[in-house]
Amino acid sequence: MRLKFASIPLLLLVLSVAPFSSPQAPTLPPVAPSRRDANPDIPNRAQKEMEKKANEQRQAELKRDTDKLLQLSTELKQYVDKSNENVLSVDVLRKAEEIEKLAHSVKTKMRGEN
Repeated sequence: MRLKFASIPLLLLVLSVAPFSSPQAPTLPPVAPSRRDANPDIPNRAQKEMEKKANEQRQAELKRDTDKLLQLSTELKQYVDKSNENVLSVDVLRKAEEIEKLAHSVKTKMRGEN
């Protein structure tokens, strides 16, 4: 009989603590998907298309700039061939500087830096 009376407070203690031991998060109603969220791949596709167009444009600029580099270096060679060791032409210096700037631009574009 004493065992029954001793177990009753223990049972009440366990039952009173049980609801507090595992708190439940409040349930939220489900959110209806909006039209924009209907296809989550659309932003990714748009982003990929933009990246593709940017790469194509960068490639076209690289081709144009390298063609210009070839032209400038050919002109520089012609200027140097016409000059001699006693004459330093201003045109040669200008062409060399222009080539240097364009080469730096090409290098930057090849790295993907804008």
